[in-house]
Amino acid sequence: MDPVIIVGAGPVGLTLALALARQEVPSVVLDEGPGKDEPRLARTVVLREDTAALMERLTGVPLDEAGAHWAGWRSMRRKQVMREVTFGGDTDAEDDAGPSPLHIAQHVLTSALRAALAGERLVKIAVNSRLDAVEQESSGVTAHTRGPKGTWWRGSYLVGCDGTRSTVRKLQDIRFPGRTAVERHAVAALRTELPWPDQALLHRMPPWRTTGPSVGEVTGRPLPDGVWRLDWLLPPGKDLVTPELLVARVRETLAGWTGGPTPPYELLDTGVHTVHHRLARRWRSGRVFLAGDAAHLLGALGTQGLDEGLEDADNLAWKLALAWHHGPHEALLDSYQAERRAVVAARLRAADQAMPLLRGAGNLRAYVPGSARGHDALLTDGHLGRGALGAPGAYAHSPLAPRHLEGEALVATEPGAPVTDVRVTAEDGSFVRLRDRLGRGALLVVLIAPGTGVWERKHWVTAGIMPRLAAAVSALPHTAELLVAEEYPGAAPHTVLLVRPDGHLVTALTGVRPADLYAAAEAALGGPARAGAEAKAGAASR
Repeated sequence: MDPVIIVGAGPVGLTLALALARQEVPSVVLDEGPGKDEPRLARTVVLREDTAALMERLTGVPLDEAGAHWAGWRSMRRKQVMREVTFGGDTDAEDDAGPSPLHIAQHVLTSALRAALAGERLVKIAVNSRLDAVEQESSGVTAHTRGPKGTWWRGSYLVGCDGTRSTVRKLQDIRFPGRTAVERHAVAALRTELPWPDQALLHRMPPWRTTGPSVGEVTGRPLPDGVWRLDWLLPPGKDLVTPELLVARVRETLAGWTGGPTPPYELLDTGVHTVHHRLARRWRSGRVFLAGDAAHLLGALGTQGLDEGLEDADNLAWKLALAWHHGPHEALLDSYQAERRAVVAARLRAADQAMPLLRGAGNLRAYVPGSARGHDALLTDGHLGRGALGAPGAYAHSPLAPRHLEGEALVATEPGAPVTDVRVTAEDGSFVRLRDRLGRGALLVVLIAPGTGVWERKHWVTAGIMPRLAAAVSALPHTAELLVAEEYPGAAPHTVLLVRPDGHLVTALTGVRPADLYAAAEAALGGPARAGAEAKAGAASR
Protein backbone atom coordinates (compact mmCIF):
# COMPACT_ATOMS: atom_id res chain seq x y z
CA MET A 1 0.00 0.00 0.00
CA ASP A 2 1.19 3.54 -0.71
CA PRO A 3 2.73 5.65 2.09
CA VAL A 4 1.01 8.54 3.84
CA ILE A 5 2.10 11.88 2.39
CA ILE A 6 2.81 14.51 5.06
CA VAL A 7 3.13 18.08 3.80
CA GLY A 8 5.28 20.17 6.14
CA ALA A 9 8.36 19.29 8.19
CA GLY A 10 7.65 21.31 11.30
CA PRO A 11 7.15 19.68 14.71
CA VAL A 12 3.60 18.50 13.89
CA GLY A 13 4.51 16.89 10.55
CA LEU A 14 7.62 15.21 11.97
CA THR A 15 5.67 13.98 15.00
CA LEU A 16 3.01 12.46 12.76
CA ALA A 17 5.68 10.71 10.66
CA LEU A 18 7.30 9.21 13.77
CA ALA A 19 3.95 8.19 15.27
CA LEU A 20 2.98 6.41 12.04
CA ALA A 21 6.36 4.68 11.83
CA ARG A 22 5.93 3.33 15.37
CA GLN A 23 2.80 1.64 14.04
CA GLU A 24 4.52 0.26 10.91
CA VAL A 25 3.05 2.79 8.48
CA PRO A 26 5.42 4.34 5.91
CA SER A 27 5.28 8.04 5.11
CA VAL A 28 6.85 10.68 2.87
CA VAL A 29 7.44 14.12 4.41
CA LEU A 30 7.48 16.95 1.89
CA ASP A 31 9.76 19.66 3.29
CA GLU A 32 9.78 22.87 1.26
CA GLY A 33 12.98 23.95 3.02
CA PRO A 34 16.54 22.55 3.04
CA GLY A 35 15.95 20.23 6.00
CA LYS A 36 17.54 22.50 8.60
CA ASP A 37 16.03 24.71 11.28
CA GLU A 38 17.38 28.11 12.23
CA PRO A 39 18.16 28.33 15.97
CA ARG A 40 15.75 30.88 17.49
CA LEU A 41 15.67 31.15 21.28
CA ALA A 42 12.89 33.74 21.01
CA ARG A 43 10.66 31.05 19.48
CA THR A 44 9.76 28.57 22.21
CA VAL A 45 6.89 26.30 23.15
CA VAL A 46 5.31 25.19 26.42
CA LEU A 47 4.18 21.56 26.51
CA ARG A 48 1.77 20.02 29.00
CA GLU A 49 2.97 16.96 30.87
CA ASP A 50 1.16 14.47 28.62
CA THR A 51 2.39 16.13 25.42
CA ALA A 52 5.98 16.27 26.71
CA ALA A 53 5.69 12.54 27.50
CA LEU A 54 4.50 11.94 23.92
CA MET A 55 7.59 13.74 22.57
CA GLU A 56 9.95 11.76 24.80
CA ARG A 57 8.27 8.48 23.83
CA LEU A 58 8.63 9.21 20.12
CA THR A 59 12.13 10.67 20.12
CA GLY A 60 13.60 8.41 22.79
CA VAL A 61 15.31 11.49 24.22
CA PRO A 62 14.74 12.82 27.76
CA LEU A 63 13.76 16.42 27.14
CA ASP A 64 14.45 17.63 30.70
CA GLU A 65 17.97 18.73 29.76
CA ALA A 66 16.97 20.21 26.41
CA GLY A 67 14.16 22.23 27.97
CA ALA A 68 13.22 23.52 31.40
CA HIS A 69 10.60 22.18 33.80
CA TRP A 70 9.64 25.18 35.92
CA ALA A 71 10.00 24.90 39.67
CA GLY A 72 7.06 27.25 40.13
CA TRP A 73 4.87 30.01 38.79
CA ARG A 74 4.54 33.49 40.23
CA SER A 75 1.85 36.00 39.29
CA MET A 76 2.07 39.69 40.24
CA ARG A 77 -0.07 42.78 39.82
CA ARG A 78 1.72 46.08 40.32
CA LYS A 79 3.87 45.29 43.40
CA GLN A 80 1.63 42.59 44.85
CA VAL A 81 2.13 38.84 44.50
CA MET A 82 -1.29 37.53 43.51
CA ARG A 83 -0.62 33.84 43.18
CA GLU A 84 2.22 31.38 43.68
CA VAL A 85 2.19 27.88 42.25
CA THR A 86 4.71 25.20 43.18
CA PHE A 87 5.21 22.17 41.01
CA GLY A 88 6.01 18.83 42.57
CA GLY A 89 3.99 18.80 45.78
CA ASP A 90 5.24 21.58 48.08
CA THR A 91 2.43 21.59 50.64
CA ASP A 92 3.41 25.05 51.91
CA ALA A 93 2.52 26.63 48.56
CA GLU A 94 -0.74 28.45 48.04
CA ASP A 95 -1.51 26.41 44.94
CA ASP A 96 0.11 23.03 44.17
CA ALA A 97 -0.31 22.44 40.43
CA GLY A 98 1.23 18.98 40.23
CA PRO A 99 3.61 18.20 37.32
CA SER A 100 5.39 21.13 35.71
CA PRO A 101 4.98 22.04 32.04
CA LEU A 102 8.05 21.81 29.80
CA HIS A 103 9.44 25.00 28.21
CA ILE A 104 11.69 24.28 25.22
CA ALA A 105 13.01 26.12 22.18
CA GLN A 106 11.09 25.01 19.10
CA HIS A 107 14.25 24.38 17.05
CA VAL A 108 15.56 22.09 19.80
CA LEU A 109 12.34 20.07 19.73
CA THR A 110 12.42 19.90 15.93
CA SER A 111 16.07 18.77 15.98
CA ALA A 112 15.21 15.94 18.37
CA LEU A 113 12.43 14.82 16.03
CA ARG A 114 14.73 15.00 12.99
CA ALA A 115 17.40 12.97 14.80
CA ALA A 116 14.85 10.27 15.66
CA LEU A 117 13.72 10.17 12.03
CA ALA A 118 17.26 9.95 10.65
CA GLY A 119 17.42 6.21 11.27
CA GLU A 120 13.77 5.47 10.58
CA ARG A 121 13.42 3.10 7.62
CA LEU A 122 9.72 3.85 7.09
CA VAL A 123 10.06 7.63 6.67
CA LYS A 124 11.44 9.51 3.67
CA ILE A 125 12.00 13.27 3.95
CA ALA A 126 12.03 15.08 0.59
CA VAL A 127 13.70 18.49 1.03
CA ASN A 128 13.21 21.50 -1.24
CA SER A 129 9.85 20.07 -2.25
CA ARG A 130 7.06 22.61 -2.36
CA LEU A 131 3.56 21.30 -2.93
CA ASP A 132 1.57 22.86 -5.78
CA ALA A 133 -1.10 20.28 -6.70
CA VAL A 134 -3.16 17.53 -5.09
CA GLU A 135 -5.38 15.02 -6.85
CA GLN A 136 -7.34 12.31 -5.12
CA GLU A 137 -9.58 9.42 -6.05
CA SER A 138 -11.17 6.55 -4.14
CA SER A 139 -7.94 4.53 -4.02
CA GLY A 140 -5.42 7.18 -3.02
CA VAL A 141 -3.86 10.63 -3.38
CA THR A 142 -1.35 12.08 -5.82
CA ALA A 143 0.68 15.19 -4.94
CA HIS A 144 2.97 17.24 -7.17
CA THR A 145 5.92 19.24 -5.88
CA ARG A 146 8.01 21.86 -7.61
CA GLY A 147 11.66 22.52 -6.99
CA PRO A 148 15.02 21.20 -8.20
CA LYS A 149 13.53 17.71 -8.34
CA GLY A 150 9.87 18.45 -8.93
CA THR A 151 7.87 15.24 -9.25
CA TRP A 152 4.62 13.44 -8.52
CA TRP A 153 4.14 11.51 -5.28
CA ARG A 154 1.62 8.73 -4.77
CA GLY A 155 0.10 8.18 -1.34
CA SER A 156 -2.72 6.44 0.49
CA TYR A 157 -3.63 9.59 2.46
CA LEU A 158 -2.28 13.14 2.64
CA VAL A 159 -2.00 15.30 5.76
CA GLY A 160 -1.41 19.05 5.55
CA CYS A 161 0.87 20.09 8.41
CA ASP A 162 2.08 23.07 6.41
CA GLY A 163 1.28 25.89 8.77
CA THR A 164 -0.63 29.14 8.77
CA ARG A 165 -0.63 29.67 4.99
CA SER A 166 -1.33 26.01 4.28
CA THR A 167 -1.19 25.14 0.58
CA VAL A 168 -3.11 21.94 1.31
CA ARG A 169 -5.95 23.89 2.89
CA LYS A 170 -6.10 26.29 -0.05
CA LEU A 171 -6.01 23.52 -2.66
CA GLN A 172 -8.93 21.83 -0.91
CA ASP A 173 -10.82 25.14 -0.84
CA ILE A 174 -11.35 24.98 2.94
CA ARG A 175 -12.30 28.24 4.62
CA PHE A 176 -10.21 29.47 7.55
CA PRO A 177 -12.32 32.08 9.37
CA GLY A 178 -11.35 33.84 12.56
CA ARG A 179 -9.68 36.94 13.97
CA THR A 180 -6.40 38.55 12.96
CA ALA A 181 -3.84 40.01 15.39
CA VAL A 182 -5.75 39.16 18.56
CA GLU A 183 -2.57 39.91 20.52
CA ARG A 184 0.94 41.16 19.72
CA HIS A 185 3.99 40.59 21.87
CA ALA A 186 7.53 41.93 21.73
CA VAL A 187 9.85 39.02 22.55
CA ALA A 188 13.44 38.84 23.78
CA ALA A 189 15.60 35.87 24.73
CA LEU A 190 18.46 36.77 27.05
CA ARG A 191 20.85 35.29 29.57
CA THR A 192 20.72 36.87 33.00
CA GLU A 193 20.00 36.18 36.68
CA LEU A 194 16.57 36.98 38.12
CA PRO A 195 15.34 36.83 41.73
CA TRP A 196 13.16 33.81 40.92
CA PRO A 197 15.48 31.13 39.52
CA ASP A 198 13.65 28.41 37.56
CA GLN A 199 10.26 30.06 38.20
CA ALA A 200 8.07 31.49 35.47
CA LEU A 201 6.54 34.90 36.11
CA LEU A 202 3.51 36.83 34.90
CA HIS A 203 3.56 40.51 35.90
CA ARG A 204 0.48 42.61 35.15
CA MET A 205 0.56 46.40 35.36
CA PRO A 206 4.22 46.63 36.47
CA PRO A 207 4.78 49.80 38.55
CA TRP A 208 7.86 51.10 36.79
CA ARG A 209 7.72 53.71 34.05
CA THR A 210 7.24 52.16 30.62
CA THR A 211 9.01 53.18 27.46
CA GLY A 212 6.86 53.99 24.44
CA PRO A 213 3.28 52.65 24.37
CA SER A 214 2.10 51.38 27.74
CA VAL A 215 3.09 47.84 28.77
CA GLY A 216 0.31 46.16 30.73
CA GLU A 217 1.76 42.68 30.99
CA VAL A 218 5.21 41.07 31.01
CA THR A 219 5.90 37.33 31.08
CA GLY A 220 9.24 35.74 31.99
CA ARG A 221 9.81 32.04 31.32
CA PRO A 222 13.12 30.26 32.05
CA LEU A 223 15.04 28.02 29.66
CA PRO A 224 18.20 26.00 30.44
CA ASP A 225 21.61 27.63 30.98
CA GLY A 226 20.28 30.80 32.59
CA VAL A 227 18.32 31.87 29.50
CA TRP A 228 14.95 33.59 29.80
CA ARG A 229 12.25 34.40 27.29
CA LEU A 230 10.51 37.70 28.07
CA ASP A 231 7.23 38.72 26.37
CA TRP A 232 5.72 42.22 26.56
CA LEU A 233 2.07 42.52 25.59
CA LEU A 234 1.79 45.33 23.03
CA PRO A 235 -1.19 47.67 22.75
CA PRO A 236 -3.58 47.19 19.81
CA GLY A 237 -2.32 48.62 16.55
CA LYS A 238 0.74 48.29 14.39
CA ASP A 239 3.29 50.36 16.28
CA LEU A 240 6.80 49.56 15.14
CA VAL A 241 8.94 47.79 17.74
CA THR A 242 12.41 49.20 17.13
CA PRO A 243 15.61 47.63 18.52
CA GLU A 244 16.13 50.71 20.69
CA LEU A 245 12.65 50.43 22.18
CA LEU A 246 13.08 46.71 22.86
CA VAL A 247 16.43 47.20 24.58
CA ALA A 248 14.92 49.97 26.73
CA ARG A 249 12.14 47.62 27.79
CA VAL A 250 14.61 44.86 28.62
CA ARG A 251 16.64 47.22 30.79
CA GLU A 252 13.74 48.73 32.71
CA THR A 253 12.03 45.35 33.21
CA LEU A 254 15.18 43.71 34.60
CA ALA A 255 15.80 46.75 36.83
CA GLY A 256 12.21 46.67 38.05
CA TRP A 257 12.36 42.98 38.92
CA THR A 258 15.72 43.14 40.68
CA GLY A 259 14.96 46.37 42.53
CA GLY A 260 18.10 48.24 41.49
CA PRO A 261 20.16 49.09 38.44
CA THR A 262 19.84 46.87 35.40
CA PRO A 263 21.74 43.63 36.09
CA PRO A 264 24.20 42.22 33.54
CA TYR A 265 22.50 40.44 30.65
CA GLU A 266 23.31 39.02 27.22
CA LEU A 267 20.68 39.62 24.55
CA LEU A 268 20.46 36.47 22.39
CA ASP A 269 17.41 36.86 20.15
CA THR A 270 14.42 39.14 19.60
CA GLY A 271 11.17 39.14 17.66
CA VAL A 272 7.54 40.17 17.52
CA HIS A 273 4.94 37.45 18.04
CA THR A 274 1.48 38.09 16.58
CA VAL A 275 -1.37 35.85 17.72
CA HIS A 276 -4.26 35.01 15.41
CA HIS A 277 -7.39 33.00 16.23
CA ARG A 278 -8.66 30.92 13.33
CA LEU A 279 -10.36 27.56 12.88
CA ALA A 280 -10.69 25.65 9.60
CA ARG A 281 -14.26 24.75 8.64
CA ARG A 282 -13.25 21.21 7.74
CA TRP A 283 -10.28 19.11 8.84
CA ARG A 284 -10.96 16.30 6.40
CA SER A 285 -11.65 16.28 2.67
CA GLY A 286 -11.79 12.67 1.49
CA ARG A 287 -8.29 11.28 1.89
CA VAL A 288 -6.84 14.68 2.78
CA PHE A 289 -6.54 15.92 6.40
CA LEU A 290 -5.34 19.09 8.13
CA ALA A 291 -3.37 19.27 11.38
CA GLY A 292 -1.59 21.89 13.48
CA ASP A 293 -1.51 25.49 12.28
CA ALA A 294 -3.03 24.44 8.97
CA ALA A 295 -6.21 23.57 10.89
CA HIS A 296 -6.21 26.09 13.75
CA LEU A 297 -4.47 29.13 15.16
CA LEU A 298 -4.64 30.07 18.83
CA GLY A 299 -2.28 31.42 21.43
CA ALA A 300 -3.83 34.38 23.24
CA LEU A 301 -3.85 34.49 27.05
CA GLY A 302 -1.01 31.98 27.34
CA THR A 303 -2.65 29.14 25.41
CA GLN A 304 -0.30 26.98 23.34
CA GLY A 305 -1.10 26.29 19.70
CA LEU A 306 1.78 23.90 19.03
CA ASP A 307 0.78 21.72 21.99
CA GLU A 308 -2.65 21.34 20.36
CA GLY A 309 -1.01 20.56 17.00
CA LEU A 310 1.01 17.73 18.54
CA GLU A 311 -2.20 16.36 20.04
CA ASP A 312 -3.71 16.48 16.53
CA ALA A 313 -0.89 14.25 15.29
CA ASP A 314 -1.30 11.81 18.17
CA ASN A 315 -5.05 11.56 17.60
CA LEU A 316 -4.78 11.09 13.84
CA ALA A 317 -1.84 8.68 13.76
CA TRP A 318 -3.51 5.61 15.24
CA LYS A 319 -6.65 6.11 13.15
CA LEU A 320 -4.68 6.41 9.92
CA ALA A 321 -2.60 3.39 10.95
CA LEU A 322 -5.67 1.26 11.52
CA ALA A 323 -7.15 2.34 8.17
CA TRP A 324 -3.82 1.75 6.41
CA HIS A 325 -3.44 -1.80 7.79
CA HIS A 326 -7.08 -2.95 7.77
CA GLY A 327 -8.82 -0.84 5.13
CA PRO A 328 -10.69 2.49 5.35
CA HIS A 329 -13.14 2.92 8.20
CA GLU A 330 -14.96 6.17 7.51
CA ALA A 331 -16.48 6.61 10.95
CA LEU A 332 -13.09 6.24 12.61
CA LEU A 333 -11.40 8.68 10.22
CA ASP A 334 -14.28 11.16 10.57
CA SER A 335 -13.84 11.09 14.36
CA TYR A 336 -10.51 12.93 14.01
CA GLN A 337 -12.29 16.13 12.99
CA ALA A 338 -15.15 15.59 15.43
CA GLU A 339 -12.82 15.17 18.40
CA ARG A 340 -9.96 17.54 17.74
CA ARG A 341 -11.94 20.38 16.18
CA ALA A 342 -14.36 20.36 19.13
CA VAL A 343 -11.49 20.62 21.63
CA VAL A 344 -9.79 23.50 19.82
CA ALA A 345 -13.11 25.27 19.21
CA ALA A 346 -13.87 25.12 22.95
CA ARG A 347 -10.43 26.55 23.71
CA LEU A 348 -10.98 29.40 21.25
CA ARG A 349 -14.44 30.14 22.69
CA ALA A 350 -13.03 30.27 26.21
CA ALA A 351 -10.29 32.68 25.11
CA ASP A 352 -12.71 34.89 23.18
CA GLN A 353 -15.03 35.08 26.20
CA ALA A 354 -12.17 35.96 28.54
CA MET A 355 -10.52 38.55 26.30
CA PRO A 356 -12.93 41.44 27.04
CA LEU A 357 -12.51 40.87 30.78
CA LEU A 358 -8.75 40.53 30.75
CA ARG A 359 -7.82 43.13 28.14
CA GLY A 360 -10.56 45.73 28.64
CA ALA A 361 -8.64 47.96 31.04
CA GLY A 362 -11.28 50.67 30.94
CA ASN A 363 -14.18 48.38 31.67
CA LEU A 364 -16.07 48.97 34.92
CA ARG A 365 -15.68 45.28 35.78
CA ALA A 366 -11.96 45.94 36.28
CA TYR A 367 -12.88 47.84 39.44
CA VAL A 368 -15.10 45.15 40.97
CA PRO A 369 -13.52 43.88 44.23
CA GLY A 370 -11.79 40.55 43.65
CA SER A 371 -11.88 40.84 39.87
CA ALA A 372 -8.08 41.19 39.62
CA ARG A 373 -7.58 37.85 41.37
CA GLY A 374 -10.15 36.20 39.13
CA HIS A 375 -8.47 37.61 36.03
CA ASP A 376 -5.13 36.36 37.30
CA ALA A 377 -6.55 32.86 37.77
CA LEU A 378 -7.73 32.81 34.14
CA LEU A 379 -4.32 33.85 32.83
CA THR A 380 -2.58 31.32 35.06
CA ASP A 381 -4.79 28.57 33.64
CA GLY A 382 -3.85 29.53 30.11
CA HIS A 383 -0.12 29.58 30.79
CA LEU A 384 -0.05 26.40 32.89
CA GLY A 385 -2.41 24.24 30.84
CA ARG A 386 -5.35 24.15 33.23
CA GLY A 387 -9.06 24.96 33.16
CA ALA A 388 -11.06 25.88 30.08
CA LEU A 389 -8.15 27.79 28.55
CA GLY A 390 -5.51 25.11 28.83
CA ALA A 391 -6.48 21.71 30.26
CA PRO A 392 -5.78 18.63 28.11
CA GLY A 393 -8.56 17.96 25.65
CA ALA A 394 -11.20 15.36 26.53
CA TYR A 395 -13.47 13.58 24.07
CA ALA A 396 -16.51 13.01 26.27
CA HIS A 397 -18.91 13.56 23.37
CA SER A 398 -16.85 11.71 20.80
CA PRO A 399 -18.62 9.59 18.18
CA LEU A 400 -16.28 6.82 19.39
CA ALA A 401 -17.69 6.87 22.94
CA PRO A 402 -19.54 3.66 23.89
CA ARG A 403 -23.21 3.87 24.79
CA HIS A 404 -25.29 2.13 27.49
CA LEU A 405 -22.76 -0.13 29.17
CA GLU A 406 -24.29 -1.86 32.18
CA GLY A 407 -21.04 -2.37 34.04
CA GLU A 408 -19.60 1.15 33.93
CA ALA A 409 -17.52 2.16 36.94
CA LEU A 410 -16.54 5.59 38.21
CA VAL A 411 -12.86 6.50 38.41
CA ALA A 412 -11.05 9.82 38.77
CA THR A 413 -10.65 10.05 34.98
CA GLU A 414 -13.75 10.92 32.98
CA PRO A 415 -14.41 8.86 29.83
CA GLY A 416 -12.67 10.55 26.90
CA ALA A 417 -10.02 12.25 29.08
CA PRO A 418 -6.30 11.34 29.10
CA VAL A 419 -5.49 8.58 31.56
CA THR A 420 -3.28 9.15 34.59
CA ASP A 421 0.21 7.73 34.23
CA VAL A 422 0.63 4.85 36.71
CA ARG A 423 3.05 1.95 37.05
CA VAL A 424 1.80 -1.22 35.39
CA THR A 425 2.98 -4.79 34.92
CA ALA A 426 3.34 -5.69 31.24
CA GLU A 427 2.67 -9.10 29.73
CA ASP A 428 6.37 -10.02 29.96
CA GLY A 429 6.35 -9.34 33.71
CA SER A 430 8.29 -6.08 33.55
CA PHE A 431 7.24 -2.94 35.40
CA VAL A 432 6.67 0.04 33.08
CA ARG A 433 4.75 3.29 33.02
CA LEU A 434 1.31 3.20 31.43
CA ARG A 435 2.26 5.99 29.02
CA ASP A 436 5.18 3.90 27.76
CA ARG A 437 2.68 1.43 26.23
CA LEU A 438 0.83 4.07 24.23
CA GLY A 439 1.26 4.89 20.57
CA ARG A 440 1.72 1.32 19.34
CA GLY A 441 -1.68 1.01 17.70
CA ALA A 442 -3.04 -1.42 20.29
CA LEU A 443 -5.87 -0.91 22.75
CA LEU A 444 -4.81 -1.20 26.39
CA VAL A 445 -6.82 -3.13 28.96
CA VAL A 446 -5.73 -2.35 32.52
CA LEU A 447 -6.84 -4.43 35.49
CA ILE A 448 -6.62 -2.75 38.91
CA ALA A 449 -5.41 -5.47 41.27
CA PRO A 450 -3.88 -4.34 44.59
CA GLY A 451 -1.01 -6.48 45.80
CA THR A 452 0.12 -7.84 42.47
CA GLY A 453 3.14 -5.57 42.41
CA VAL A 454 4.88 -7.51 45.22
CA TRP A 455 4.56 -10.89 43.49
CA GLU A 456 6.10 -12.21 40.32
CA ARG A 457 3.63 -12.31 37.45
CA LYS A 458 3.74 -16.10 37.23
CA HIS A 459 2.12 -16.35 40.68
CA TRP A 460 -1.05 -14.41 39.81
CA VAL A 461 -1.43 -14.56 36.03
CA THR A 462 -3.43 -17.80 36.25
CA ALA A 463 -5.32 -16.94 39.45
CA GLY A 464 -8.67 -15.32 40.19
CA ILE A 465 -10.26 -13.37 37.34
CA MET A 466 -7.11 -13.16 35.21
CA PRO A 467 -7.80 -16.17 32.91
CA ARG A 468 -11.32 -14.92 32.14
CA LEU A 469 -10.09 -11.38 31.50
CA ALA A 470 -7.26 -12.65 29.28
CA ALA A 471 -9.81 -14.62 27.21
CA ALA A 472 -12.01 -11.52 26.86
CA VAL A 473 -9.03 -9.43 25.75
CA SER A 474 -8.01 -12.01 23.12
CA ALA A 475 -11.54 -11.85 21.68
CA LEU A 476 -11.56 -8.08 21.16
CA PRO A 477 -12.01 -6.79 17.58
CA HIS A 478 -8.54 -5.24 17.57
CA THR A 479 -5.13 -6.04 19.01
CA ALA A 480 -5.09 -5.28 22.73
CA GLU A 481 -2.48 -5.51 25.47
CA LEU A 482 -3.42 -6.65 28.97
CA LEU A 483 -1.73 -4.71 31.78
CA VAL A 484 -2.10 -4.86 35.54
CA ALA A 485 -1.82 -1.92 37.96
CA GLU A 486 -1.84 -1.99 41.74
CA GLU A 487 -3.86 1.20 41.88
CA TYR A 488 -5.43 3.93 39.79
CA PRO A 489 -6.96 7.19 41.09
CA GLY A 490 -10.57 6.60 42.14
CA ALA A 491 -10.64 2.97 40.99
CA ALA A 492 -11.86 0.13 43.19
CA PRO A 493 -10.11 -3.27 43.12
CA HIS A 494 -10.92 -5.36 40.03
CA THR A 495 -11.88 -2.31 37.98
CA VAL A 496 -11.00 -2.80 34.31
CA LEU A 497 -9.95 0.21 32.20
CA LEU A 498 -10.10 0.28 28.41
CA VAL A 499 -7.64 2.83 26.97
CA ARG A 500 -7.25 4.02 23.37
CA PRO A 501 -3.85 3.94 21.62
CA ASP A 502 -3.54 7.71 22.17
CA GLY A 503 -4.05 7.40 25.92
CA HIS A 504 -7.68 8.53 26.28
CA LEU A 505 -9.97 6.49 28.49
CA VAL A 506 -12.74 4.66 26.64
CA THR A 507 -14.49 3.34 29.74
CA ALA A 508 -14.01 1.80 33.18
CA LEU A 509 -15.88 -1.40 34.05
CA THR A 510 -16.69 -3.13 37.33
CA GLY A 511 -14.88 -6.45 37.00
CA VAL A 512 -14.63 -8.69 33.97
CA ARG A 513 -17.55 -8.05 31.64
CA PRO A 514 -16.65 -9.50 28.23
CA ALA A 515 -19.76 -8.21 26.43
CA ASP A 516 -19.31 -4.66 27.74
CA LEU A 517 -15.58 -4.75 27.04
CA TYR A 518 -16.20 -5.92 23.49
CA ALA A 519 -18.91 -3.31 22.88
CA ALA A 520 -16.66 -0.53 24.21
CA ALA A 521 -13.74 -1.64 22.04
CA GLU A 522 -15.96 -1.86 18.99
CA ALA A 523 -17.27 1.66 19.58
CA ALA A 524 -13.74 3.02 20.09
CA LEU A 525 -12.79 1.63 16.68
CA GLY A 526 -15.64 3.45 14.98
CA GLY A 527 -18.31 0.79 14.66
CA PRO A 528 -18.95 -2.88 13.89
CA ALA A 529 -15.97 -5.18 13.91
CA ARG A 530 -15.06 -7.65 11.25
CA ALA A 531 -17.30 -10.69 10.77
CA GLY A 532 -16.85 -13.51 13.24
CA ALA A 533 -15.41 -11.47 16.07
CA GLU A 534 -18.75 -11.38 17.90
CA ALA A 535 -18.70 -15.14 18.15
CA LYS A 536 -15.25 -14.98 19.75
CA ALA A 537 -16.56 -12.50 22.32
CA GLY A 538 -19.49 -14.77 23.14
CA ALA A 539 -17.17 -17.71 23.63
CA ALA A 540 -14.95 -15.70 25.96
CA SER A 541 -17.92 -14.76 28.15
CA ARG A 542 -18.87 -18.37 28.79
